[in-house]
Amino acid sequence: MAKILVVDDVQTDREILGKVVVSMGHQPIYATDGKQAVSAARETQPALILLDVVMPEMDGFKVCRTLKADPLTASIPVVLVTSKGGESDVFWGKRQGADDHVGKPYTATAMETVIRRHAR
Repeated sequence: MAKILVVDDVQTDREILGKVVVSMGHQPIYATDGKQAVSAARETQPALILLDVVMPEMDGFKVCRTLKADPLTASIPVVLVTSKGGESDVFWGKRQGADDHVGKPYTATAMETVIRRHAR
């Protein structure tokens, strides 16, 4: 069982992702904003981070950039899970260090595939 950090400012979105994580036998850890995400990643060293982009204070792009620049968290895979699915958003996410991108809405099957691909 791997720890997977689920980051989203919308409770319903966190719960939906959390259910997928649990159904795969993993343990979800939750953060509701970017600052909590960075702190939780450093403290818990999750196997994977599922990260929303549109959040107050610190957006997911900045969180990803911060995590990938920190030696403690740089090797943790980050998957952006967001409604920002335009070509430029995907490109920008990769420039920030994201390992993958999943657009909202997504299916549970698609999310399971991404989790299997990236969870260490």
